[in-house]
Amino acid sequence: MKKQPLKVLFLCYGNTCRSILAEALARHYWGSDIEVSSAGLAPHGHITVHTLEALREAGIPADGLYSKGLRQVALEEIDLIVDLTGMDIGEILPPTFTGKLISIYIRDPFGHSLDEFRNTREELRKLITGKLPEMISAER
Repeated sequence: MKKQPLKVLFLCYGNTCRSILAEALARHYWGSDIEVSSAGLAPHGHITVHTLEALREAGIPADGLYSKGLRQVALEEIDLIVDLTGMDIGEILPPTFTGKLISIYIRDPFGHSLDEFRNTREELRKLITGKLPEMISAER
């Protein structure tokens, strides 16, 4: 019997920049080994043009990405939340979430130049290809 893929949720404030970038990068680098999604604490309901441009420049597909909130995610099915906000969100998670929470602050590029989005993309790329795989393998 095949083991179910680990379900990872990237969380930021608006789900328009950081967590969307992280979701797209993780899907690109991790493939189907891990099921990846993203959400925001207060979703903006759209993805910024700079987010999409930063992904396009790096050759990372943006297919299927959309801005959503925690209420739109079945948190009881999530194994790991990677909180990118820098806030203490543990208290706002519902008791149905029984997975692990990892907080790794990544600066929010919202409202800044395309260069800031590129910087955030590269910081997230390092996290997703380096530090996070080690943390995730410890979860399995």
